[in-house]
Amino acid sequence: MTLPASIDDTQSLLAGADYVADRALATVLFLALRMKRPLFLEGEAGVGKTEIAKVLAAALGRSLIRLQCYEGLDTASALYEWNYPAQMLAIRQSEAGGQGGTADVFAERFLIKRPLLQALEASSGGSPVLLIDELDRADEAFEAFLLEVLSDFQVTIPELGTVAAQHPPIVVVTSNRTREIHDALKRRCLYHWVDYPSLAREREIVRRKAPGAGERLAEDIVAFVQSLRDEEDLFKPPGVAETLDWAQALAELDQMVLEPGTADDTLGVLLKYQDDIAKVRGSTVQRLIDELRSSQASRPPQSPNTGSAVTNRPG
Repeated sequence: MTLPASIDDTQSLLAGADYVADRALATVLFLALRMKRPLFLEGEAGVGKTEIAKVLAAALGRSLIRLQCYEGLDTASALYEWNYPAQMLAIRQSEAGGQGGTADVFAERFLIKRPLLQALEASSGGSPVLLIDELDRADEAFEAFLLEVLSDFQVTIPELGTVAAQHPPIVVVTSNRTREIHDALKRRCLYHWVDYPSLAREREIVRRKAPGAGERLAEDIVAFVQSLRDEEDLFKPPGVAETLDWAQALAELDQMVLEPGTADDTLGVLLKYQDDIAKVRGSTVQRLIDELRSSQASRPPQSPNTGSAVTNRPG
């Protein structure tokens, strides 16, 4: 599939794959595709940063190559390493054949290609989407190594020389901001902060991603989660991923509306730290549900057409 020709096309492309993006995200993604620049996405965990790369690959019909970052990640795991057992075997075979162990052990057939090299060497099916996920978990030395990859779309293998991409990959870099990423890397990218969605957009996300939750239950869940993020001092506020998990869990329990008892019992789906659960369970759950009921009762009734016009518009 060809790249989108406008911001509206980009937003429609994402919406077609059930990713509800606001216009700011669609704009920076469109520019990254047109300018062939890496896209650097920061934001809280669970707001949909990784999903952007997955959806983009699926919508464009491109392969997704994912490099999951972690502490201690090095070039052997990210770029390439040599198949040492195969090299030793080749040397022994060369010696046994009377060649004096002169086998070319640095031939490409002995090279084990890791995600970065795979992305640079991709030659069919269009440029792949390279997802460098949670870069903030990797060490600063690895971050420095990425500078050549992100600026020139090439890497240097001492034994083979420089490998440059004929079709530069579409690069998406994500960070949960557990540490600051160096300015030198950010300058090579277009930047976007992925924030928690608005009330209307999160309702639309739940409608698309958790269709088993009825309209009333979805409305209750989103209003509750939004209030929780705004009002409560939590160690880890729930992300969109947790909202979807909670919606699916409550749908499995055949809930039609959000009830205090069931909300208390299922807080472990929404919150991931015991201190947060203890802070919210009981009186806070009851108060937030009472407030959303009061808000619902005070709203003027909407016609079906008006309501659908609001909730069905992506972003």
